[in-house]
Amino acid sequence: MRMLTTERTLHMISGMTTFTLLHVLVSLVGIFAGLVVAGGLVAGKRLDGWTGVFVVTTVATSVTGFGFPFVTLLPSHVVGIISLVVLALVIVARYVKRLAGAWRKIYAAGAVLALYLNVFVLVVQLFRRLPALIIAAPTQQEPAFVVTQLIMLGLFVWLGAAAVKGFHPEPAAAMV
Repeated sequence: MRMLTTERTLHMISGMTTFTLLHVLVSLVGIFAGLVVAGGLVAGKRLDGWTGVFVVTTVATSVTGFGFPFVTLLPSHVVGIISLVVLALVIVARYVKRLAGAWRKIYAAGAVLALYLNVFVLVVQLFRRLPALIIAAPTQQEPAFVVTQLIMLGLFVWLGAAAVKGFHPEPAAAMV
């Protein structure tokens, strides 16, 4: 009896390669961390540790998205490029400009936008992989898909506005 490799076992069980599984897990961690960070922004808190996890995993998600075989530029690649540009602004705003002046709003809006792009792709993938959703929207042009994406967009526009509004500059220390 021949022993199966871990990758082959994973592929047989889930239909995913190790690379795909890693990409999905990193993406889900990024989405979770991004939701925590967005909640912190709405509440006016930086949450530095969560921010680091969010930024690293969301960059890794976009970068690993280019590791799948492709012949032509796909919409997923365009979303990945946009996400990396937005994340570059988020990184500059947070770690280089230290949230000074307008960079605070750029950071808050950019973090929520990067999170939205990750969730947008998650919804696309769910409609491509889950049988019930495939039946509901086989070409992803049906009302079920369009309405779902519009609801997500509306929720993230609201979240982005709340994050920008809630993420005020920290009060200066009282001078004695």
